[in-house]
Amino acid sequence: MQTIFHHHEVAAALIARVFLGLLFFFQGFDAVFRVRTSGVIQTIEEPLLKIGMPDFMIVMGAWFTSYIQLIGGFLLVVGFAKYYAMYLLGLDLIIASIAFGAMKPMWDMQHVFPRLVLLLFLLVIPSQWDVISVDYAWSIIKFIRSITR
Repeated sequence: MQTIFHHHEVAAALIARVFLGLLFFFQGFDAVFRVRTSGVIQTIEEPLLKIGMPDFMIVMGAWFTSYIQLIGGFLLVVGFAKYYAMYLLGLDLIIASIAFGAMKPMWDMQHVFPRLVLLLFLLVIPSQWDVISVDYAWSIIKFIRSITR
């Protein structure tokens, strides 16, 4: 029991990664299965077309962000390919910020900023902290295979 109190960083990494993954996953789930990507496009299309954003960029951006949030969020929750997922989710946040900023320059960042902070936290912490993940288990398996050959 004493050992658990010496690994707060492992708990912090796990909680932050799973929480961020759930935020993105459920947002992506909503965009893909409830609202549908066509509904997302309808919501953002008119204001972005008014400011001169090309339609193909709006459509591609909506598809990209919806599916990256869904898939990337799931990958973060389980901890598989987490750095690739975080890079793509970072790009997702940039695209969303550009779209919202173009539609309304003084937009409310209450949904984006916490995701950004958690994402940056996960990117800067040492990888040794995030050991409760599929990536970490996979690296152990690869290491054991390499020394038993």
